Amino acid sequence: EGRVQKTSTLSVKSPAVVDTGGRIRLAGEGEAGECGAPDGDLYVQVHVKDHPIFKREDNNLYCEVPISFTMAALGGEVEVQTLDGRVNLKIQAETQTGRMFSMSGKGVKSVRGGAVGDLMCRDVVETLVKLSERQKALLTALEE
Repeated sequence: EGRVQKTSTLSVKSPAVVDTGGRIRLAGEGEAGECGAPDGDLYVQVHVKDHPIFKREDNNLYCEVPISFTMAALGGEVEVQTLDGRVNLKIQAETQTGRMFSMSGKGVKSVRGGAVGDLMCRDVVETLVKLSERQKALLTALEE
């Protein structure tokens, strides 16, 4: 039919809001047209890699935030990474491992425009390790 099959490498600009399963259309990069017709389109199927910090569910992002035993007991602030940079998250006193903190509007923008999801931070209290005898005695006294 007068066609030549070839392999080529293309650069694809991915929109910021594309999600796994989405398709990107590359006009004119598909099969050659027949009888002088324009070339067809190539569709690229998107698979978004896992992020080292965030897990994504719809427009919401989830992360774990390690906090010290002291901060869990007394409260304080911890720096949290967001897509826009680092922000301070207030930890309430007497916080237990697993408590969820919501940061409104710090998630992912909707593919359909407009809405932005939330960043949901789950705290993880780090247990003290390699305690000195004095530290063990203080914790024992605190427990009583």
